[in-house]
Amino acid sequence: MRRLTRTVAAAALATALALVGGCSSDSEKSESGGGNGAALEKVTYLTSFGNFGRDSYAWVAKDKGFFKEAGFEVDIKPGQGTGSVIQTITGGQADFGPIDLTGGILQLGNGQAKDFVAVAAIQQRTMAAIVTVEGKNIATPKDLEGKKLADTPTSVVRNLFPTYARLANIDGSKVTWVNGEAQGLIGMLGSGSVDGIGQFVVGQPTVKAVTKKEPVVLPYSNVMQDLYGNALITSSKIAKEKPEMVKKFTAALLKGLEYALANPDEAGEILKKNVPAAVPAAASAELALMAAYVRSSNSGTAIGTLDSGRVAKSIALLQGAGSLKQNLTPDQIIDFDLAPKA
Repeated sequence: MRRLTRTVAAAALATALALVGGCSSDSEKSESGGGNGAALEKVTYLTSFGNFGRDSYAWVAKDKGFFKEAGFEVDIKPGQGTGSVIQTITGGQADFGPIDLTGGILQLGNGQAKDFVAVAAIQQRTMAAIVTVEGKNIATPKDLEGKKLADTPTSVVRNLFPTYARLANIDGSKVTWVNGEAQGLIGMLGSGSVDGIGQFVVGQPTVKAVTKKEPVVLPYSNVMQDLYGNALITSSKIAKEKPEMVKKFTAALLKGLEYALANPDEAGEILKKNVPAAVPAAASAELALMAAYVRSSNSGTAIGTLDSGRVAKSIALLQGAGSLKQNLTPDQIIDFDLAPKA
């Protein structure tokens, strides 16, 4: 970890600006092909949020030709978080994108979204966390009482906080939340205007470099172990009408994920080639930290698998914490016929 943070320290400030819109490679071709001479099917893909290293695997799948081999010409655009990604896909402006699965359950179960399904896991454990720095007198979840935290209103970290608070024995009424732009959250923490921010655990190197202080991380997974992290979704319409297309796209994307985790430095360079504001070292560091979340003891050997029993436990946990207004079953949010098999 110390080596990773040293590697990205010089460049991490630029990483905080890497949320700028993705751009297609200059060498992008209007191809025909895909192995059998047929025209490539055009697909619009959203990242989970911006163009950080944690989402670089999509660019890898494109750059290494995995999408083309599967028959797709993919336009990658920067997503803006779970709620926005769901709305864009169900509204027909995009075809695929990753969301935080727990955030998706909350949106579906509280009537805030519909007409989408998850078809693969990206991370087997949630990466959601509260991140602060040394000197804030925060070492345990209970220490968040009386503190001011910042996040975007639609962030899964913020929306899941009431559940986290109940399970971690925090009096949520004693925690103040303020709004912040996603790309400015680390700066707010560094300036001292807030005591902590909603963040993914892989953001630690950037937090350290920007704030010049040692990060203190309170991962949600410490108290909510069954929760998945990001999951690939598509619209219910596409899943129903084009199941084979969904399977092929998912396989190509997961191939990019596996390659990126095995070759994080190359993945960082590929991201930089397509997104000039990206910092390769920071992207590589994020992938190195993310690897443990993509494969876990719960997931077996196959990347992307989703287990009905674990999803049911996640739903029960949220229901038990009073975070869901409606009853849900795993089949309402996961299309297990399309998901990779363990």
